[in-house]
Amino acid sequence: MNNMRNSLIAVAAGIAVALPIAVSVSASNDMRSEFQRPTEIPFPAEAPYSLHMATLGKMLFYDPRLSGAQNMTCASCHNPSFGYETPVATAVGAANEPIGRHAPTVLNHAWTPYFFWDGRAASLEEQAAGPMTAPVEMNGKFPEIIDRLSAIEEYATWFERLFPGEGVTRDTILTAVATFERTIVSGVAPFDRWVEGDESAISESAKRGFELFVGEAQCSGCHTGWNFTDNLFHDIGLSTDDIGRAKYESDNPLAIHAFKTPGLRNLTYRAPFMHNGSVDDLEAVIFHYESGGIVRDSLSPLMTPIEIDDSERQDLLAFLQSLTAENTDTPVPVLPN
Repeated sequence: MNNMRNSLIAVAAGIAVALPIAVSVSASNDMRSEFQRPTEIPFPAEAPYSLHMATLGKMLFYDPRLSGAQNMTCASCHNPSFGYETPVATAVGAANEPIGRHAPTVLNHAWTPYFFWDGRAASLEEQAAGPMTAPVEMNGKFPEIIDRLSAIEEYATWFERLFPGEGVTRDTILTAVATFERTIVSGVAPFDRWVEGDESAISESAKRGFELFVGEAQCSGCHTGWNFTDNLFHDIGLSTDDIGRAKYESDNPLAIHAFKTPGLRNLTYRAPFMHNGSVDDLEAVIFHYESGGIVRDSLSPLMTPIEIDDSERQDLLAFLQSLTAENTDTPVPVLPN
């Protein structure tokens, strides 16, 4: 209950939280309840939610002083206008060069056990440190970042208040950023209202698309749960030289070219798609899965060709579009000087 109360406070403060209380669907043979939104954000015991902590983290998320040249922010690659991604195949980093992979969304990361496309980080705190210090991304150095933030009276005051006796350190910066990132939750979508029992919330086409998604099209084999991801790694048969998860599971033949299943919330803002941004739009995504992908030893056994007609393809598209939140408002914070 405290988490829910805190979530509602955060909405008023402009922190991106939107968790309605869902009503279960009791109709027999109805799979909608398996995709029901949670009512609380899970925060780790060692980093519990507080409005002030999340607000501090939000300021840091938008602050260019975390980058080496003070010209990039976390939001440079995770832009809320584009579903917390970027509208290009691969984001451009500090060296004004494209980085190796498409910027993954940070939506709904509070429910994610592994981070980055290859899952190399096991916590949001660990994930946050990566882009800040990577030379090809933000190219920041924590001693310099700490000095900059400590010299700003408002930051120094709030860090000391929230982290008594610690102040501005690498760990406190990452804790604040990660706390904010856990509040970045996709808002209520037409699909959610349908799950709650509003039969008029989505079109008949989208309803047929849902039946295809969980049935003949076999999409829910990987895209499961309210965020539509199993949080596992699969080779889906894309043309790529990137070995993906295999860098960390060298003894697993199915880890080659395998990448984390992305959630499907707010998809209409997030093109292009896939780990390398190689698929331009949602219709092309559907075509890829119809093909079954490139046949190779590492291809996920869940990847099998499917046959659907134009009408069914449009139904799937209508369903995927119903997963985009109806109202998304993310005010940019005023930064201290």
